[in-house]
Amino acid sequence: MSQASTLQSWIAGRWIGQEAAAPLHGALDGRLVCHTHAEKIDFGEALAYARKTGVPGLMKLDFQTRAQRLKALAMYLMERKEALYEISHLTGATRADSWVDIEGGIGTLFAYASMGGRELPSSNVLHEGPAIALGKRGGFAGTHILVPRGGVAVHINAFNFPIWGLLEKFAPSFLAAMPCIGKPATATSYLTHAVVKMMQESALLPEGALQLVIGSTGDLLDRLGGFDAVTFTGSADTAAKLRANPNLIRESVPFTAEADSLNCAILAPDVTPGDPEFDLFVKEVAREMTGKAGQKCTAIRRIIVPETRVEALGERLRERLSKIVVGNPKMEGVRMGALASMDQHRDVSERVGMLARGNEVIFGARDGFNPVGEGAANGAFFAPTLLLCRNAAVNTAVHDIEAFGPVSTMMSYRDIDEALHLAALGKGSLVTTLATKDPAIAAHAVPVAAASHGRVLILEREAAVDSTGHGSPLPQLKHGGPGRAGGGEELGGIRAVKHFLQRAAVQGSPTMLAAVTGEYVRGAVVKESDIHPFRRHFEELEIGHSLLTHRRTVSEADIVNFGGVSGDYFYMHFDEIAAKDTQFGKRIAHGYFVLSAAAGLFVSPAPGPVLANYGLDNLRFVAPVAIGDTIRARLTCKRKVDRNRTDEQGRGQGVVAWDVQVTNQNGDLVASYDILTLVQKRA
Repeated sequence: MSQASTLQSWIAGRWIGQEAAAPLHGALDGRLVCHTHAEKIDFGEALAYARKTGVPGLMKLDFQTRAQRLKALAMYLMERKEALYEISHLTGATRADSWVDIEGGIGTLFAYASMGGRELPSSNVLHEGPAIALGKRGGFAGTHILVPRGGVAVHINAFNFPIWGLLEKFAPSFLAAMPCIGKPATATSYLTHAVVKMMQESALLPEGALQLVIGSTGDLLDRLGGFDAVTFTGSADTAAKLRANPNLIRESVPFTAEADSLNCAILAPDVTPGDPEFDLFVKEVAREMTGKAGQKCTAIRRIIVPETRVEALGERLRERLSKIVVGNPKMEGVRMGALASMDQHRDVSERVGMLARGNEVIFGARDGFNPVGEGAANGAFFAPTLLLCRNAAVNTAVHDIEAFGPVSTMMSYRDIDEALHLAALGKGSLVTTLATKDPAIAAHAVPVAAASHGRVLILEREAAVDSTGHGSPLPQLKHGGPGRAGGGEELGGIRAVKHFLQRAAVQGSPTMLAAVTGEYVRGAVVKESDIHPFRRHFEELEIGHSLLTHRRTVSEADIVNFGGVSGDYFYMHFDEIAAKDTQFGKRIAHGYFVLSAAAGLFVSPAPGPVLANYGLDNLRFVAPVAIGDTIRARLTCKRKVDRNRTDEQGRGQGVVAWDVQVTNQNGDLVASYDILTLVQKRA
């Protein structure tokens, strides 16, 4: 990025913006970095391009292919990350802060590529089964499917994570075949601009899959329809204004908000200053206060402490905060950078003044605050500030006012229930941490805290070796919270993809449901032939290819031999007298013998395309198998997922799920499960 350049928007397949508009200044020394552009964006054109070009382009790919594109994109960005770090420095972020934003964002692409590869089909229809019988004779059933909405996702992001904020929303919506229009906060939009430019240069995204808005959203929200979606990250006040947009309400446009919240950390009464949990708590609070200069929606704003631990904790926090060197992150030893802008600095200063009324500032600018680095006097540096509220049940400002910077307030409690009450006064938060070494306290406190928090971290010595900490949303888990925190959900694994898909109930015969879902549904017509299904290569297999095996009568010798091999001498299999007193009234075969015997019935033993057993899903032993019963199995190709994998010889592979039904001589189902196998392609 050249000094004082003009940022451009990426709209309808071209870069827009030549004329300079609002100046954007660096956080470290106030120098001019760039300008926004003055040209107005035609949002009608942007939406038409997303719908007419972006949607068809994404729909030409299936879930699996889009997951592969995400992985390739993540690798492309990772190779160029240093260019992003250099620009991120201008936002006031340290290398560690930027790592969360840059590599955390890229890591989210990797995570969704992996989850999509494991959990999504080789199609654009996601079956949310199982199918449910709706009639007595088996001819009518129902199930649910999830399909792409055909609309556009508008992602409006905050200034604190210009890259992660975009990518953590882009990844699931891209998997869901929903083109995105990203709108970063203006103050740090130059960093989002840089990563979007890289993404476009990668040539990995279908045309129209991603557009970028620099500056105002204009009339964009007024043009959306019911098949579109809006996500927002930022302040609770702004979220409330956007949510009330008349067009969004009229068109029932889904709106998901993730808003700043007064997150807390609770030091449980069982933790003493000599415990490892106490040290972990001090470290976590200090890290959340100073990481990203406290500009995190998940940062700890309220520190809830037993009244007998207030002095000890305050002393330890002051000691730790006094060692934090603030200044230009490129200088050796600097641990905390600047706020994102001088506007942000003024806002935080004002809010600290409000919080200080009736409370004590026990650490702040007076305690040796001296930012280092050339031009630091003009930078947006703010001192780590720790306040103490001795009566948080009365002084409710500490539960209402958020200073979005390196600011946190300690407050005391008498017992754990009062601590949980104080936590709930935040009116809904993204995350809370509970530091305890007592499982009984965790069992009592976590369900209570969960009612008003989107995530609960239990901080203790055992988890500390791997814990990612209070302030780290993970792609596999929900990010969001109730009430003040916005009431929305982001991330959460494949759940986040489903947020951007349309769920529909489908009713019909099992055969029709199988055709629609791309999965075999029990009761559907099967395809039997002289060729054993295990002799077919991946591309030759069709959903419904099936084998009904020969029969096998279970003998007492089978039970004795299986017990000897497995070491399972459970009385139900070997004690005739004890077995008579059970609900079955007799000895029965081991469930896993039935499983093994079924495999013996349907497996084709000679070398062939089936390479390996990948695992079992949905195993149920439905009815007992007794000595003298005769069993047989039906093996049916249920689902195919082409993950474009190859073996060491470069031959392609896919995963096939097989429906297995084991029945007895009366036709009654005795065992039911899915087998997953790795199957080779012919080519």
